[in-house]
Amino acid sequence: MSNHVLTVQCPTQRGVVAAIASFLAENGCNITDSAQFDDSATGQFFMRVSFASEKGETRSTLEEAFTKVAQSLDMTFSFHNSDERMKVLLMVSNFGHCINDLLYRWRIGGLPIDIVAVVSNHHTYQKVVVNHDIPFHHIKVTKENKPEAEARLMALVDETGAELVVLARYMQVLSDAFCEKMSGKIINIHHSFLPSFKGANPYKQAFQRGVKLIGATAHYVTADLDEGPIIEQDTVRITHAQSPEDYVSLGRDVEASVLSRAIHAHIHHRVFLNGNKTIVFPASPGSYASERMG
Repeated sequence: MSNHVLTVQCPTQRGVVAAIASFLAENGCNITDSAQFDDSATGQFFMRVSFASEKGETRSTLEEAFTKVAQSLDMTFSFHNSDERMKVLLMVSNFGHCINDLLYRWRIGGLPIDIVAVVSNHHTYQKVVVNHDIPFHHIKVTKENKPEAEARLMALVDETGAELVVLARYMQVLSDAFCEKMSGKIINIHHSFLPSFKGANPYKQAFQRGVKLIGATAHYVTADLDEGPIIEQDTVRITHAQSPEDYVSLGRDVEASVLSRAIHAHIHHRVFLNGNKTIVFPASPGSYASERMG
């Protein structure tokens, strides 16, 4: 028995759910989890189905058989083998709270991905990465060598077969061309003070303004800096008795947590791009522990 996930997007119309359920039943598949959403504002329908193939059908066989159904309903679809781990490339600069958190979750089995490489424009976390037996690549970035550096990065993505790039506090702006080529495959994390508190020391600015909530946003990267489709957000409450250092500490915690949850949603194929926003299906109760362990 093999386990798979089917994701579907198509124009709103009658019969989509019935067509998918009938196809799976006719091909010896048992649905174990299903989520759907009909967006009346855009006229688009989204669906994610987890199922077990009792005949042990492969992904390619299912894709070929489903093509006729998809064409009749103008569907965009993908089949995914639930047992295959997504290949992920991590990027970091000099702030280590997110990279350390991700490496810990990965090491204990709480983040089911294959980390194919870590890229940094500094050597700060080289030893940490190498100690996890993960390839570390230092790609220095300056105004003069930025095109060359990005070409090296793109070559590394191709060489490793990376399916997702995670900016775990990587402090360099990626080019429009790179963002377009990897559209929907780059996740970034930032504090939620933007654009209110731009520039250096945003947490100090928040302290000086008496902010009562601080938070973080994980989103897909687009050519518009920090304005890509949002995947996950969270906040933590602050009181007048806390110091700027407390703001920084709490902010780092929420950034790490939000980034991890966004990665989980993406690798389990629960995120659908819907224009400049996303549809994110929550993990079902039965899969919550396996998807969000750690």
